[in-house]
Amino acid sequence: MKTMVRLTDSISLCARSAVMAAAALMMLIPAGTARAAETPLAGAISADLAGVVAQGMTVTMDQARVIRLPASVSTLVIGNPLIADASVQRGGLMVLTGKSVGSTNLIALDGRGEPVLTIQIRVRVQNDSVVQVYRGVDRETYSCSPTCERTIAVGDSKAFFETALGNARTRDGAASAGGAAPR
Repeated sequence: MKTMVRLTDSISLCARSAVMAAAALMMLIPAGTARAAETPLAGAISADLAGVVAQGMTVTMDQARVIRLPASVSTLVIGNPLIADASVQRGGLMVLTGKSVGSTNLIALDGRGEPVLTIQIRVRVQNDSVVQVYRGVDRETYSCSPTCERTIAVGDSKAFFETALGNARTRDGAASAGGAAPR
């Protein structure tokens, strides 16, 4: 019974810590931003932001997530840009893209270079449609949704990785040129 009480106390302590972190975050948001966040959608996002700061954020590799940050944020710093990439758009929208599996942090700075918030970022692998093929010690990775195509993954053999990367760059070039063949 005493163990249960201690566990409950630690859960209660965690809950209090999360509430205190959310309250501290709300004090960092300028008053003008709080008035702008009175719409139902913005209010829901700002509650999400408090949870993200307290618990971190998980994104799937090769996918993006969008979250609204305080309007005062002008710069995003990623601890390890090989793991994730982020950009801040008009109105405080942050687009976070998972680049490779791992964990890093994100620091949001205001226009004066002062830190506004820090978020722990975790990037997880796409488990539902990724197949890895081993040919001896060489590994190849395929995305199979619904048909299997080469994809890039850290740990693939050099020749396979470079071929898949070249194919992705060619496809990206064609898409950027409006469908025209790359020169």
